[in-house]
Amino acid sequence: MAPPRRDHKAVTGVTYAAAAYLTWGLFPFYFHALAGVPAPEILAHRILWSAAFLILLVTILRRWAPVVRELRAPGTVPSLAASAAFISANWLIYIWAVNSGRVLEASLGYFVNPLVTVVLGVVFLRDPLTRRQLMAVALAAAGVVALVIWAHHVPWVALALALTFGLYGLIRKRVRVDAIGGLLCEVAVLAPMAALYLGWLRGTGASAFGSTSRQSLLLATSGIVTAVPLIWFALGVQRLRLSTVGLLQYLNPTTQFTIAVFAFGERFTPAHAIAFGCIWVSLGLYTAEALAMSRRPEEA
Repeated sequence: MAPPRRDHKAVTGVTYAAAAYLTWGLFPFYFHALAGVPAPEILAHRILWSAAFLILLVTILRRWAPVVRELRAPGTVPSLAASAAFISANWLIYIWAVNSGRVLEASLGYFVNPLVTVVLGVVFLRDPLTRRQLMAVALAAAGVVALVIWAHHVPWVALALALTFGLYGLIRKRVRVDAIGGLLCEVAVLAPMAALYLGWLRGTGASAFGSTSRQSLLLATSGIVTAVPLIWFALGVQRLRLSTVGLLQYLNPTTQFTIAVFAFGERFTPAHAIAFGCIWVSLGLYTAEALAMSRRPEEA
C-alpha cells in the first residue's frame, strides 16, 4: 500500500487537475452567454482582466522577486512573447467557434490535440515515435480525412485549435517559468494591443462593456475565469504522473462534446460519427501507450 501522505498528494493532484479540465470543459456556457459581443472584444477583455488579476495575485502572494528572476533568464521573454501569440490565437478561434455554434468542432480539436502534440514532439524535439503512437496518429488523420470526404467540410476550427495549443505547449515546455509568472508575462505582452483596441471601440461607441450590467460583469470576470483554472492545472501537474494528467485531459473535450450535442443541439452527423470514432480509437491507443510507458522504472 502507498503511504498515506503519497495518497493524499495524489488525491489533491487529481482534484486540482480535474477541476481545471472540467472548468475548461464548461467554457462554452460562459462564452455563449457573451454571444452578442464580438470575439476580438471578448479576447481583449480576457487579456486585460487576466493581467490585472495576475498582478494582484502576485502582489498578494509576494512573488514578484521569483517571477522577475525567472523572466530575466536569457530568451525567456522572447519565448513567452511567441507563446502569447499562439495562445491568443487559440483563445480567439475558440471564442469565435462557441459564439458561431461550432462547439462540436472545437471539442474535436481538443480531442486531436494530444496527437498533434506527439507529432510536434517528433518534428521539433526529435522524440521517437512508437508503433502505437504511429497507429494513433494515422487513425486520427483518417478520421479528419473521412470528415472532409463525407461532410465536404475541412474542420479548420478543430485543426487550428489543436495546432495553436500544441505549439503553445511546445514553447512552454522549453521555458523554465511557473504557470503564474509565465501567464503574467504573456498577457503583459498582449495587454498594450488589447488596451488600444478597447480604447478604439470605446471612442467609436462600439464597445459592449457598460451596455448592460450582465455583459460588463461577465467581461470583467474573464480574467479570473482564465487564470484560476491554469493555476489549478499547475498545482495538479506538480502532484501527478504525466500519464494520470493525460487521462484527465479528456474531461475537457468530453464535456464540450456533451454540451454541444445535448445542451446546444448541434447536429452529430454520420460523418462526425466516423471522424470522432477514429479519433476516440486513436486516443485509446495513445492512452494505452502512455500508461505502458508510465510503468517503466524511468517513468516512475
